[in-house]
Order: sequence, then structure tokens, then C-alpha cells
Amino acid sequence: MKAACEDPREKKSVRFLVNSGATYSLLPEPIWKEIGLEPKHEHAFVLADGRTLVRKVSECYISLPQGEAHTPVILGEADDEALLGVVTLEILGLVFNPFKRTLEPMRMLLV
Repeated sequence: MKAACEDPREKKSVRFLVNSGATYSLLPEPIWKEIGLEPKHEHAFVLADGRTLVRKVSECYISLPQGEAHTPVILGEADDEALLGVVTLEILGLVFNPFKRTLEPMRMLLV
């Protein structure tokens, strides 16, 4: 999935791997530094193998063909893969369809 990520000062096109198991989206270090993101706080994240990592978190504006939104992002390291996580998808009102490998509108409930 290709998306534009930006801070009020800078914009960058990023190729994301959609990861429905990741809570937050992640930007590799060269990208978040290029668009000028600054850490806002740290958070502990559990990996699939059970290990825990502490990473800095910031916020940026993400624009996909299906919509755009302000979202939290993990400030990754240089060799990390750009990931599009569930929080970003939910903010955009999208869900990942693993059978079609597509992003689709979320069924929104107000109950």
C-alpha cells in the first residue's frame, strides 16, 4: 500500500506493508527524520515472538487513496519495515480483507 506521510513541514511517499496484527503504524528512521517528526512519548510494544521493545511514538498525517487522517506512528529504526497498523486503518474507517488483500470500508456501528 502506498501512502503519503507528512508533518506540517514536509511530505514523503511511503510504501507500507499492511499489518493487521500491528496496533500502530511504523515509519523507518530515515523517513520520520526526513519529514521532521519529533518523539512525543515512549511506549512498550510486544513482538510476535513475545519480546518487548520500547520505541518512541509521534504523530503524522497519512493520506491513502481511500482517505486521509492524523494518526500515531512508531518512530522505527533504520532497518525497520514501514507498517500500516490497525489504529490508522480504524481512524480511516478501513479494514484489511486478507482473502482479497484489499482495504475495504469498515462497517461502522453506532449502538
